[in-house]
Amino acid sequence: MPLFDLPIDKLRSYLPDRDEPADFDAFWAGTLAEAAEFDLAAEYVPYDLPFSGVDVFDVSFAGWGGHRINGWFLLPRGVNGPVPCVMHYIGYSGGRGFPKDHLMWPAAGYAVFVMETRGHGGANVGHPGTTGDPHGSAGPEAPGMMTRGILDPADYYYRRVFTDAVRAVDAAAGHPAVDANRIVVSGGSQGGGIAQATAALRPGIKAALIDVPFLTHFRRAVEITGRDPYQELVRFLATRRESAEQVFRTLSYFDGMNFAARGQVPALYSVALMDDVCPPSTVFAAYNHWQGPKEITVWPWNNHEGGGGYQSEEQLRYLHKLLADG
Repeated sequence: MPLFDLPIDKLRSYLPDRDEPADFDAFWAGTLAEAAEFDLAAEYVPYDLPFSGVDVFDVSFAGWGGHRINGWFLLPRGVNGPVPCVMHYIGYSGGRGFPKDHLMWPAAGYAVFVMETRGHGGANVGHPGTTGDPHGSAGPEAPGMMTRGILDPADYYYRRVFTDAVRAVDAAAGHPAVDANRIVVSGGSQGGGIAQATAALRPGIKAALIDVPFLTHFRRAVEITGRDPYQELVRFLATRRESAEQVFRTLSYFDGMNFAARGQVPALYSVALMDDVCPPSTVFAAYNHWQGPKEITVWPWNNHEGGGGYQSEEQLRYLHKLLADG
């Protein structure tokens, strides 16, 4: 994939206006208050695997609407005292996969809480999922999740997902082995978008690791990329021509730029300049709006895979230094 977006010097200064509804904060405060009426009821069931240095738990908790959300919780064996915990949110279409997929953070001495994204993973052979989306949708939608409930912000799919993500932090913070003051949110693509939103919505987050984030600067994304998942929006609008204004109004409650403008914690972003799934300008749009201390790793020759394992090593070094510095 050739370079197709703005040149890097333009990207570093790209700060588009945000389309933010006047009741953005009230919408999210009400959503989270509504979710808090349900008992979190977090459960950690030991999962039998012959790992010598890691304890694995099959975890579940009550997310949006009290729906059970599944995941994994991995804890370094034999640690003394509460440890930092990395929340890991998953990319589009993927489920929680297998415990072996999430060993990096426990190997570094941290707990990791892997939250499954409701409704995903049903067709992903490498990363199967176990969590459904019981709420469904009352209106028309294109195949995939991007347009589920999109004609009403209160019914939109990602309202449930972002709420689940905040509740997952609450579940992790309540575990006796977790240091509730050192919880880090992380993810790539969709997971990066979820981490970005959670860092803004949930007080007490220590830091955010946001890789090639999805769910950001929607209008530009649908105008310059021909790739899914953003093309789900295009296909929907191609048959619902009269709905464009309502669609983009709904998306304004979920746009990563609006969450980034509320992001106060240290953040490490990554961007790939040949990424035609989450275009570089959409990533920089969020990064440049982020209010807290921030760094971004630029991968000039990569598509949506971004830095891959190289970025994972960047995250390890970044987080180790951040936590060591207090």
